[in-house]
Amino acid sequence: MNAEEAPARDWQRAKVYAAEAFVRTLFDRAAEHGCRSVEFFGAQLTLPPEARFASVPAVQRYVDEVLAMPTVRRQWPNLTPLKVRPRRAATAAHYENHDSTGVIAVPDRATADWAMRELVVLHEIAHHLCHAQPPHGSEYVVTLCTLAELVMGPELGHVLRVVYAKEGVR
Repeated sequence: MNAEEAPARDWQRAKVYAAEAFVRTLFDRAAEHGCRSVEFFGAQLTLPPEARFASVPAVQRYVDEVLAMPTVRRQWPNLTPLKVRPRRAATAAHYENHDSTGVIAVPDRATADWAMRELVVLHEIAHHLCHAQPPHGSEYVVTLCTLAELVMGPELGHVLRVVYAKEGVR
């Protein structure tokens, strides 16, 4: 591979992950207190409910439902298949593409409860929808915010945009 073929450096990956960890914590704390109404940077917001998954097949059903949503199909009309498979390592979920078929690999609930949640799965679906380089660049961030709004509601899109900005994500 020469310098021209090298993938773009994923320079804001850590910032994207930090912002999303903050958002997941916001959802976790709201759930712990049994109240989805939160004060968020001076504004009162009601967070949408977040799906949790008990198995890899449940994640697959969710992915299929998201990709079949009319609003998602209008936004991304050229969708290709997206499969979900279990991942042995419990430290990460990831997206890969094999001959135009996307694959999301998630640790199962027994090894990584943190990954079996809607916010993580939407992150991986966004990789399937956005093939721009670097993988966590500006185009990806716009894709995830748009997807989150379409699937979970405008409040989540707002929360993501604000937290990304606070973390210096562009």
